[in-house]
Amino acid sequence: MAKRFVAQLSDQESVNEVFRATQKQLRANRNGDLYLTCRLEDKTGTIDAFLWRVTDEVYQSFEDGDFVRVEGVAQLYHGQMQIIARRITKVPAPEVDPADFFPLSRQEIDRLRSRLREILREIEEPALATLVECFLIDEEFMSDFCEFPAGLRAHHAYPGGLLQHVVTMLEMGLQAARCYPAVNKSLLLTGIFLHDLGKLLELPRQPAAEYTEQGELVGHVILGVQMLEQKVRQAEMLSGEAFPRDLLLHLQHIIASHHGEYEFGSPKLPMTLEALIVHCLDFLDSKCSAFAELLRETPVGEGIWTRFHPQLERKLYRGSGRRGEFHR
Repeated sequence: MAKRFVAQLSDQESVNEVFRATQKQLRANRNGDLYLTCRLEDKTGTIDAFLWRVTDEVYQSFEDGDFVRVEGVAQLYHGQMQIIARRITKVPAPEVDPADFFPLSRQEIDRLRSRLREILREIEEPALATLVECFLIDEEFMSDFCEFPAGLRAHHAYPGGLLQHVVTMLEMGLQAARCYPAVNKSLLLTGIFLHDLGKLLELPRQPAAEYTEQGELVGHVILGVQMLEQKVRQAEMLSGEAFPRDLLLHLQHIIASHHGEYEFGSPKLPMTLEALIVHCLDFLDSKCSAFAELLRETPVGEGIWTRFHPQLERKLYRGSGRRGEFHR
């Protein structure tokens, strides 16, 4: 039988499929009976599932990020599709095809990696080109950079998401450099490449529910500055020359200010043109990606609204669903 994806499920359809589980919670109803809720996802979207009269043994049998087989019935409730489960059982990861669960295929990740190298080779400043090359020839770093998500839930929260996020920003950065002649193109491209460097230490390699200990205690902004400084020392050894202090300061500032506002967790406000552009492109791509993912995950019957998104603090208007007619 062909696999049924989230976006294909219809009201009252029997379900017996494997999904990736996230946001698992154990709750109690008004009578004190325990039930389990979790969000199930595949490459086409997400759907909430409920398992009534659950035991602690069942609750502990899988974790966020695990693949699970869900048996039950799909049901339309208040305009949103959900699954009322009879049984949820963990499935070993080697038994599933990752291509069924994550938006980026291996071919697309390889294409993005090639495009990353192509854009970064437009960096003309010798010291920055040497620094970037130190990252590109570091196979362990590049393996992580191309496989990590960019976040836990907010945006690009899937393998290859960090790479996709950075390449999209680099494409926009090329255009920004053309539009604003005062921009230092080499500095801008390098800053975009490195702005989320610390996420390789903040996040787990595979999307999961929790940050690493370093992520919780230090955060990717500070971790990114530290990783930059370590790689600068390698670049100095490779070139035999001291890395220009002014360029290092500019890159440190781009990383430190890329969240843009104090209330967004930014230690500093952008105070250079390149830092401002990095922040703006980061904000634009992260929000557009979050919007697109929320719109994509709408198997959800005939409703014209998406579900409420807690990170975006809103639901989105889907209209008639003929979105392509308005975005040619």
